[in-house]
Amino acid sequence: MSGGLAPRTEIRLAGEGGQGMILAGIILAEAATIYGGQNAVQSQSYGPEARGGASKSEVVISPGEIDHPEVLQPDVVVALSQEAFRKFGGSVKPGGLLIVDADKVDSGSAPNAIRLPITKLAFETTGKVITANTVALGVLVGLTGVVARPALEKAILARAPRGTEEMNQKALEAGFAAAEQVKNS
Repeated sequence: MSGGLAPRTEIRLAGEGGQGMILAGIILAEAATIYGGQNAVQSQSYGPEARGGASKSEVVISPGEIDHPEVLQPDVVVALSQEAFRKFGGSVKPGGLLIVDADKVDSGSAPNAIRLPITKLAFETTGKVITANTVALGVLVGLTGVVARPALEKAILARAPRGTEEMNQKALEAGFAAAEQVKNS
């Protein structure tokens, strides 16, 4: 899919409240606009149960004007929880990309899903599961090229709390490495 993305790319990032997928969407939109010279619209919604319920962040990225800011049929869906997969996994457009956390999501009904142990990679790389959103962004951008890698790196470092820059850089590297493994398999 790399390089072949349409001029308008719709992305849905979903997980449980507390997994950082809302922040991931904000960072992706900032990477596109502030550091990538593209246009982007980002929106978010939480399930009724803030922590534990499904939350989603939607990002539309385009080099041109964005006439319709809503994600209608995402080109990419990332699901880090079973509830997120149940709610949003089937919404990816035909031929689109569905990325799921292999340890948290039973994606049996989606045989074409790209299954990666995103949360496990985050923990093994940084010692913190809260960096799973950064690993997921590395996977997403590594597989799609929707924004340039340096733009994503700058956006993540700009948002990283002071003292966590190196940890977030390692998480991002783990995501890019996982994407490379998928592309080379």
